[in-house]
Amino acid sequence: MSQLLPTRGGAQPKFFAPLVTIGHRAGILPQAPNCVSDGVVFVAVSDRQKTVSREASFVGPGLFSGETSTLTIGPAAPHSGITFVREQDGKVATIPALVQNVLNRPRRTCLRNGSLYVETIEHCMAALAGLNVSNAIVTVSGGLVGELPGGDGSSARFVETIEEAGLVDQDAAVEPLIVRKPVQITMDGATLAALPGPANKLEVIYDFEAPAPVGRQTVSFRLGDDDFIKNLAPARTFVFEEEARELHARGLGKHLTPKDLLVISPNGPIDNAFRFADECGRHKVLDLIGDLFLVGRPIHGRIVAYKSGHRLNHMLARKLIEQEESAHRQQLIHREAAMDIRRIQRILPHRYPMLMVDRVLEIIGDHKATGIKNVTFNDVFFQGHYPGTPIMPGVLIVEAMAQLGGLLLSTKLEHTGKLAVLLSMDKVKMRHPVVPGDQLLLEAIAVRVKSRTGHVRCKAFVEDKLACEADIKFMLVDAEPA
Repeated sequence: MSQLLPTRGGAQPKFFAPLVTIGHRAGILPQAPNCVSDGVVFVAVSDRQKTVSREASFVGPGLFSGETSTLTIGPAAPHSGITFVREQDGKVATIPALVQNVLNRPRRTCLRNGSLYVETIEHCMAALAGLNVSNAIVTVSGGLVGELPGGDGSSARFVETIEEAGLVDQDAAVEPLIVRKPVQITMDGATLAALPGPANKLEVIYDFEAPAPVGRQTVSFRLGDDDFIKNLAPARTFVFEEEARELHARGLGKHLTPKDLLVISPNGPIDNAFRFADECGRHKVLDLIGDLFLVGRPIHGRIVAYKSGHRLNHMLARKLIEQEESAHRQQLIHREAAMDIRRIQRILPHRYPMLMVDRVLEIIGDHKATGIKNVTFNDVFFQGHYPGTPIMPGVLIVEAMAQLGGLLLSTKLEHTGKLAVLLSMDKVKMRHPVVPGDQLLLEAIAVRVKSRTGHVRCKAFVEDKLACEADIKFMLVDAEPA
């Protein structure tokens, strides 16, 4: 299914200037042609996931390292997302393009799996997001540091490679992350906020400020309406003259000259020219779109930024994932339970007052379980644990998480008839008090399960607040015969 969304060609929002010109590039959705009526361009927007139809590659030096590498973009299955594959010295690492795999690096976005990295991925990610590519395998080979070829410091070369590969619809619906509540992050004079907004697109309003000749630039861009290929993809990475000298002194970007990269002096670009009057602001929006795509799917809502950079972008991506996970947990409460108390009692040997899981709301394979513990003043432990200011004992919160972990491990066929006995706890942290009337939402994710041991990462929430977290290990032993 596709839907037709109206946008006025050339029209600009009234409250910010200068703004990105709105337009559309024909041919991106060949099966869904545009329509024109009364001066309004209706752009067919597919709600199907997309991948590339075949592999396409390009070779070039990285922006920072100067090392030559080869980037290949290839097809991927529905719901697999964007995955980087790093090949180096006979080693191969698969790195999902998710914010939890980000390694902090100055001025760029880097992903890591073990000892292998892919560096400066944001322009590639922006191109994939801008062309609505839901699933792809991006292979990076050559070089020592795994930096993607940089092209001219924009997303243009990545867009060309995706277009060369071609796009195909897949038999799966796009599942966007919708901003439900305002989220704001402020650090070192920069601010980044996500707000509820358009339900079918991402709107970015970016306010950038720098010394002359750049000055203040405000850019508005609607991903899903505006022409990404024409108005955003060509915007290049920029550095100021003093920054360029500092980077050279650190051995970074020494292969580049001002003709290859946008180096800005007080008098303007050195041996170069701006592609747009507000090219710096547009590139900041480009980076932001690429970084936020690390949530693993399109974002629908409104993003407002002031001088934000990669670090804030990553922090917001994590906050949005937390918000989405919290909304999902709340939705589970109203569904039919995956395990009711009678089934729980058939698996766990615990009984009142030590049975700490009332319902299992969801079990995803043998990977993840979500459960619930209703905390009431009638719970026996409140009689003696700070009775004047009742607080649920932290050890019992951990016990509740451990019991859910045991239920998760019991779902594996080879563990039928076994009990999960607590072996060790690590990284236990109490984050928020739990009091009578709270509903404790429990989450257990299997980290590693063997024939005799299980490792589960657990969290407990009160609404959207993290109350407790711990890594829990179990010994799996044979149950006593009935």
